[in-house]
Amino acid sequence: MSDAAEILFERRGAIGLVTLNRPKALNALTLGMIRLFDPQLRAWNADPEVKAVVIRGAGEKAFCAGGDVVSLYEAGKAAKEGRGDTTPVRAFFSEEYVLNRLIKRLTKPYVALIDGISMGGGVGLSVHGSHRIVTERTLFAMPETGIGLYPDVGGTYFLPRLPGQVGIWLGLTGDRLKAADMLAIGAADAFVPSGKIDALVDDLAAGVPADEAVAAHRGEAGEVSVTAIRAAVDRCYGFDSVEAIVKALEAEGTEWAAGQLATLRRVSPTSLKVTLAALRRGAKLDFEACMVQELRLSLACLAGDDFYEGIRAVLVDKDKNPKWKPAALADVGPSDVERHFAEPAGGDLVFRD
Repeated sequence: MSDAAEILFERRGAIGLVTLNRPKALNALTLGMIRLFDPQLRAWNADPEVKAVVIRGAGEKAFCAGGDVVSLYEAGKAAKEGRGDTTPVRAFFSEEYVLNRLIKRLTKPYVALIDGISMGGGVGLSVHGSHRIVTERTLFAMPETGIGLYPDVGGTYFLPRLPGQVGIWLGLTGDRLKAADMLAIGAADAFVPSGKIDALVDDLAAGVPADEAVAAHRGEAGEVSVTAIRAAVDRCYGFDSVEAIVKALEAEGTEWAAGQLATLRRVSPTSLKVTLAALRRGAKLDFEACMVQELRLSLACLAGDDFYEGIRAVLVDKDKNPKWKPAALADVGPSDVERHFAEPAGGDLVFRD
């Protein structure tokens, strides 16, 4: 592949090495990248000479800052305006979720080097792997409620399985975590200083088993900050309605709670209610069922209004002033939430093994 390729594949000794190669776009994931990655990952998984798969991001800023949502915005808008259909939208989500599931079910070590920003689609390429390596440059978030979506790419599976109500908090607010906090909540497995990442890759390529290689380069992630708010998170986010969560935060009366309320009042009310429902349901589903649920949710979100308004406000016009419909939690009724969980017109997600 040329250096201009969006995703690079290399057989280096005992490993298959993947490099997400869109540094100027913070390695945002495109449908083209997904369509190259999926068959390559299947081939490496079937190759007895490949002992592990390693994935990293090009550049110094990001592992992968998310999916290419602007392309989804354009395709979805064209479909809504009768200038196309939803085929590209369905293709992106369904093929991305099949890839997420492939990573989750891979029979070999999958070493994700999360050396930089990892949000949304980047989380889907890393958090389901067997070895999730963070560095001092790692920044994790699932900020989808701020663009009229919900935490997908397996978020409805892994977030409810984090300790206490941590996953509910992260999924609703999009709050950001650094390496030490990711380790503390079980969203990462080991800290390796950024300067040692190349040496770790070299050891893996030389055939050193993944656990042993990671242990040899492990470092100290530093102070954990999430511990100080854990009790408050569990106290405030343990409810089954967003209104009850808001009321609990109001009763908390702390500076942290005030910041939480400000965030919840800024993001999409519909996304908040859909997210909470999806995470509560996801806690009781297996991974595959969560991914089927997520395709339903994603297609429903793109059939609505808030995704387009969120992308407009954050990434197109960049006025940071979205006008959500409805604009208030009280105006989002049970039927508005439930429609997101209905089987889509084209049928449910189907996996191929």
